[in-house]
Amino acid sequence: MRRSLFLPTARQTNWLLIVAFLAVGQALYIRYMAIENLNRELACQAGLQTWLCTAFRVSIVFFNYNVFGWTALGAAVLNLWRPSLLWTSLALAAAGFGVVLHNADLSALAAGVLILSLARPASA
Repeated sequence: MRRSLFLPTARQTNWLLIVAFLAVGQALYIRYMAIENLNRELACQAGLQTWLCTAFRVSIVFFNYNVFGWTALGAAVLNLWRPSLLWTSLALAAAGFGVVLHNADLSALAAGVLILSLARPASA
């Protein structure tokens, strides 16, 4: 008997949409309100202690070490090997952050692997 493909249900698809929109929205907010906003960037580098400055500093460190891209690629490969909603959510969120925050090379590869994982049989 053939096993069915990994196809998220309607509820799971809604969850994945929420994860993707929140990740990309937060990444866009950090990019355009902290990283590319010169006044806020200078204030954060001068030592301003707000949550946006903390997110700015963390995203700069993550960018330097390609954390978004490697996390997205790792989760996408694990999702290709054994499809699950957890790995799909993690890969989708990390790929969204990576594409927006200039880790597009590995994040785009992870998005491609994530699309390939939809053709895999679902885990038992």
